[in-house]
Amino acid sequence: MNPPSVLTILMNGFEEIEAAAPIDLLRRAGVRVVVAALGPGVCVTGRCGLTWLAETTLAEAQKESFDLVFLPGGPGVKHLRADPRVAALVKAQVAAHKPVAAICAAPTVLLDAGLLAGKHYTAYPGCRDELPEMLSGRNVVEDGLILTSRGAGTAVEFGLALIARLLSPAKATEIKQSICG
Repeated sequence: MNPPSVLTILMNGFEEIEAAAPIDLLRRAGVRVVVAALGPGVCVTGRCGLTWLAETTLAEAQKESFDLVFLPGGPGVKHLRADPRVAALVKAQVAAHKPVAAICAAPTVLLDAGLLAGKHYTAYPGCRDELPEMLSGRNVVEDGLILTSRGAGTAVEFGLALIARLLSPAKATEIKQSICG
C-alpha cells in the first residue's frame, strides 16, 4: 500500500516555520510530501529570506492527485489568493472528499474558495476582519475536510494533527514522542 500523499504549495513570502514543521513531521511519519512552487521556477523565498528549492511547480503537481493539500501562511498568501489555480485546486480537493489544510493567513484562501461557510476554523489573529467567525482560542481546528491552525507557534501541533488525520492518532503520538514533544 502506498503512503498517504500531501501537496504543499509554497509561494514567495511563505512563513518558513509553518511549512518546515508540518513537512518535517509528515515525512518522519512516512507520508509522501510533494513541495510545489506556485510560480514557474522551483526556488521560493520565504518571509524571513530563506530560499527553498521546491521539488516541482504547481503546474506539474496538478497533474497528480493527493490525499491532502496543505497551504502554509505568511505575507505571501496574497500570491495564493491571486492565483485562480489554487482556489480551483482546493475546491476540487474537497469535492473529491479529500481534506485541505491551511495555517496562519492561508485560511483566507479557503474563504475565497467558498469552503469556510458553516465551518469551524481558526487562523492568524490579524485575519479577524476577513474571518470574523474564527475560533481564536484554538490552535488547531478540524471540521470535516477543513483543517486550520493559527500560525508559526502552532505549526508543530498542526503537523501532528495532519499525521493523526492521514495515518492515526497513535502515529501522531509516536512522532510527538520521537521529537521530545
